[in-house]
Amino acid sequence: MSTIARKCFHHMQNLKVANLPLALLEKGQNRVIDASLTLIREKAKLKGEVMRALGGVVATPSLLGVPLGHNSSFIQGSAFAPPRIREAIWCGSTNSTTEEGKDLRDPRVLTDVGDVPIQEIQDCGVDDDRLMNVISEAVKLVMEEDPLRPLVLGGDHSISFPVVRAVSEKLGGPIDILHFDAHPDLYHDFEGNYYSHASTFARIMEGGYARRLVQVGIRSITADVHEQVKKFGVELYEMRTFSRSLPVLENLKLGEGAKGVYISIDVDCLDPAFAPGVSHLEPGGLSFRDVLNILQNLQGDVVGGDVVEYNPQRDTADNMTAMVTAKLVRELAAKISNDESPASSYLL
Repeated sequence: MSTIARKCFHHMQNLKVANLPLALLEKGQNRVIDASLTLIREKAKLKGEVMRALGGVVATPSLLGVPLGHNSSFIQGSAFAPPRIREAIWCGSTNSTTEEGKDLRDPRVLTDVGDVPIQEIQDCGVDDDRLMNVISEAVKLVMEEDPLRPLVLGGDHSISFPVVRAVSEKLGGPIDILHFDAHPDLYHDFEGNYYSHASTFARIMEGGYARRLVQVGIRSITADVHEQVKKFGVELYEMRTFSRSLPVLENLKLGEGAKGVYISIDVDCLDPAFAPGVSHLEPGGLSFRDVLNILQNLQGDVVGGDVVEYNPQRDTADNMTAMVTAKLVRELAAKISNDESPASSYLL
């Protein structure tokens, strides 16, 4: 959270203990939240109507930015990522075609409903409990407009909890999760923060929102978290044994008996040589091609995903990590998108 936002937040919190009716503050906060969700609702409705009018579209990934970074435990800055990722997606240094040959200019392949205005909501003194609910509600607004599926741009990894919760609740049951990361993010409440980015998958597993959790790229894990892995039955693929696991990982089949597959990519799953613009540099990570091979070979119906923890303030001068992150988003969009309609002009 920025210094200005933190001061405003504390100011609003102080008003709660002043001689002001709590109902007055909550009513005002509710108005801001409703207004914040209105644009997302209406944009999602428009994009959904267009997809349905085209006909034959089974699944269209829709970008939804969640610029939340205050649950980072070390260096903050991931809240600034969504606009930088979008800029890199459409950067003129590359074309708009994914490796599978899908053109991102086609709205059936990728569309966008904008950002959840996290900063503006926080400025009104809204706490994390309600903020997480707002994120979940935004995701559900996207999913209400079939065939749109959420492709969320973080932000720190704490956003995955409300996103996965929304996807699971909307689909009516647990989903399978493929999670790329240097860290398991399974602490019960890291440094006392229930919503820490290091605890997001503990929240997901406690809530029963995931049937299977497959974690790939792990190379920083404590004894306490190993106990959490056992407790939740997590399928852990650590980097120290990665070469032996590769045949399995490149032939993953997920989603059978679940409501679908969700993919969460923390950019620090990659070795810092490929992605230096992250808050937690963990050497010995995945190559970019490792991630793409696993992603592209995955068998399963991908119902949503997120790409998180890119920190523009730690990036190189030529925005190398922004381009890497954008490529991850592009290829994840290609994995999610599915249509049987004839070629169309670029509408949105």
